Amino acid sequence: MNPTPPLEAQDRPARLTVGVVGAGRVGPALAAALKLAGHRPIAVSGVSDASVRRAAELLPDVPLVTPAEVLARADLVLLTVPDDALADLVTGLAETGAVRPGQLLVHTSGRYGTAVLDPATRAGALPLALHPAMTFTGTSVDVQRLAGCSFGVTAPEELRMAAEALVIEMGGEPEWIAESARPLYHAALAIGANHLVTLVAQSMELLADAGVRAPDRMLGPLLGAALDNALRSGDAALTGPVARGDAGTVAAHVAELRRHSPQSVAGYLAMARTTADRALAHGLLKPELAEDLLGVLADAGNGPGTAARPAPGPAAPGTGPATPGSPESPESQDSPDGRDHAPDGPDPDHGPDTPDHGPEGGDR
Repeated sequence: MNPTPPLEAQDRPARLTVGVVGAGRVGPALAAALKLAGHRPIAVSGVSDASVRRAAELLPDVPLVTPAEVLARADLVLLTVPDDALADLVTGLAETGAVRPGQLLVHTSGRYGTAVLDPATRAGALPLALHPAMTFTGTSVDVQRLAGCSFGVTAPEELRMAAEALVIEMGGEPEWIAESARPLYHAALAIGANHLVTLVAQSMELLADAGVRAPDRMLGPLLGAALDNALRSGDAALTGPVARGDAGTVAAHVAELRRHSPQSVAGYLAMARTTADRALAHGLLKPELAEDLLGVLADAGNGPGTAARPAPGPAAPGTGPATPGSPESPESQDSPDGRDHAPDGPDPDHGPDTPDHGPEGGDR
């Protein structure tokens, strides 16, 4: 990847006063990054104890005020609230006259482009959607992680340069996302980031049940290599019993999971079917082995009372590679992220955020 060229002076946004509405895991980190670039955080809103702590750590000496007061003080306002709270927040701010003409209004939701900001845009605000494809912890480490982080950027054409400049000043790399593509973009990040956490946590639990004393140390090198290979080679990096067509091994896996972790079976089968589809489509899985494998997966999916095949056998009539839209080929849908989206309450870890990414009026 080519490094982003340095900004010329005429491309840099003027030094701005910055406000944050929703002191979840994302907003204070972005404001702190903007401070390092020379902008001046001046106000933040947040009510929960966790929000107050985050603001104090990442934005010391910045006063906690109401959302309306944040907009009254700041040239650039970060709306870092949960996706489901964003539209109502924007409408409320616009209807109460809190939005000022010429004010930059930035949200960090992966799901939305700038259309969700339309009520504020009609009041004269300048709308930007800047979504960091990163998970957030709510600590100072997040500011460091922004270095090289991709941001999904959506903005009117006349504001594109300003949007991209702000991302670069935070240490990120802008990636232009069309308004209509935002939900698909966000779903892709959720599959990669949110579901990865679930898979890793589940794998560690099963290894512990198998007697492994340090599941994290065992998985670290393996998963690091798998991720690196996948990013470099895509489907060509597929390995393991499903990609090889080892139906007997897969049947043994399902039998063990039924005994020790029945709640894991559905996820295992769904991922195995998807892996088989992709391995077959890319020529890694031989069609004759795919028939046996998919037969095992079909049998295993019939419920706890159905015994999985102990070894590969003749394929059932009509069994074959799944096609898109079939029960054997579940298709993804939507969130990144790793953001805190709870409105001034408990602080759930949201992605892509992840980066719901993820990201996050309530606190994101």
